[in-house]
Amino acid sequence: MEESLHNLRASFNNILDGNPIHNHLLLKLPDRECDLVFPSLVFLSLRTNDVLNEAGEVMRYGYFMNTGLASVLNVMGDGRSVEVGSSGRNGFVGVPLVAGFESSPSRVSMQIEGSAFRVRASALVQLLRTCPILASRLQRYAQVMGLQSAQLAACNRLHQIEPRLARWLLMCQDETGSEFVPLTQESLSNALGTQRSSVTLAAGILQKIGAISYTPGHVKILNRPSLESASCECYGAIVQQSSKWNKESA
Repeated sequence: MEESLHNLRASFNNILDGNPIHNHLLLKLPDRECDLVFPSLVFLSLRTNDVLNEAGEVMRYGYFMNTGLASVLNVMGDGRSVEVGSSGRNGFVGVPLVAGFESSPSRVSMQIEGSAFRVRASALVQLLRTCPILASRLQRYAQVMGLQSAQLAACNRLHQIEPRLARWLLMCQDETGSEFVPLTQESLSNALGTQRSSVTLAAGILQKIGAISYTPGHVKILNRPSLESASCECYGAIVQQSSKWNKESA
């Protein structure tokens, strides 16, 4: 009987206001923390290009990403941008809030439409004081995002577009859980900080080896091992260190 009640509560904790929870930071929180956290969350549908945080502006909300993909962008004075991180079902948008800061150094916008559970910044501050498991998960996630940003800085500087595209597609699949990537050439070129023609050429090479199928606005991952072989070392470095940290915190 007790086991049945536990399973019922676990099932309930995976749904919020009728919306399934896919965010890994929220899943399997202790019952006490669920009771505190869930009433502060608001489910949002998000469209491609919706801006969640703007560089230099005060962050009013944090977002537990549920589906889709948000892109963390460093924007230059001339308007050009390059992706230095991404966040999907594994993550949270508004990481500076976890350290007590109010503004974001980067723009965060939706790369792939999806959904999120939004929390007010002021409410998050209180939750971090009363929910140690959530606080610990967010602190660890902040370290992962720092690792990702540092690795991508090196990747964008040192590696060619083909392995960088393979790395990006692998990270995208990890964050969305989908083999389909509905992105235009322009979106991909903005994410990778390169010209659209270069993206087309790189996608063509990955298609030729059977790793993906590619048509304008649509990528499907066909063979993940082939994509991993085509990727630069950066994907493996991020995954390996993240896995190591997960074991250390277990």
